[in-house]
Amino acid sequence: MRDDARVDETTWHRRTQVPLMVASLLYLAAYSWRVIGEPGDTARVAMTVVILATWALFIVDYLVRLALAPNRAKWFRTHLGTLAIAVIPVFRLVLLLKALTRVPGMRPSAGTRLRTQIMVYGAGAGVLLIYISSLAMLEVERRAPGANIQTFAEAVWFACVTITTTGYGDFYPVTAPGRILAVAVMFSGVALAGIITATLASWVLERAARNRDDAEPATRGQMRQLMAKLDALGGESPGGAGDRQD
Repeated sequence: MRDDARVDETTWHRRTQVPLMVASLLYLAAYSWRVIGEPGDTARVAMTVVILATWALFIVDYLVRLALAPNRAKWFRTHLGTLAIAVIPVFRLVLLLKALTRVPGMRPSAGTRLRTQIMVYGAGAGVLLIYISSLAMLEVERRAPGANIQTFAEAVWFACVTITTTGYGDFYPVTAPGRILAVAVMFSGVALAGIITATLASWVLERAARNRDDAEPATRGQMRQLMAKLDALGGESPGGAGDRQD
């Protein structure tokens, strides 16, 4: 029963990857047009319907996968990225960068592969975060009394200086939703900066320790392999063979 549920969740995920990627593109296109294009009432309603419909697809996909998971608590803990995509569907477009994490003809180590994925996905998520937060900031700010963020260029500038924790202060939100969004962008920028900095530090340490493996501590896996070899040698020793004959 549990094995069938696991297969069902995997099959569901595999079959919905392409449709959800298309839905993510539709979500981004509709939201961009609604904010930047400033369409008329009819077109604005149509874009809003597309946004809500595609958003609902991601919510349904998340709930279905959670329901099909053999261990829901564990699946929830190990799929927080899926939850983030369900909340902000445009982040699914980051998965399109997977091709950039693979270098043809090279077989990098697990650590190098992980660092490459973190750097590529982190940069992609940062660009998408700047873009989508700029759209959201412009939508909630431009018609507010006393607002100074009234164009998409100004919103992008604010998002860039906020996510990089620079904060010039020349543009700032005046509405409560805008300030909440700004706080979210601030914390996201700090998190991305921390992840990228830690990844670079890990790469530097690996480069510095290269060809100096005698100074590196042994891992538990290496110790288990060593003990297994010692046990095998002990079993093949003359004394060991004599003991078996006795």
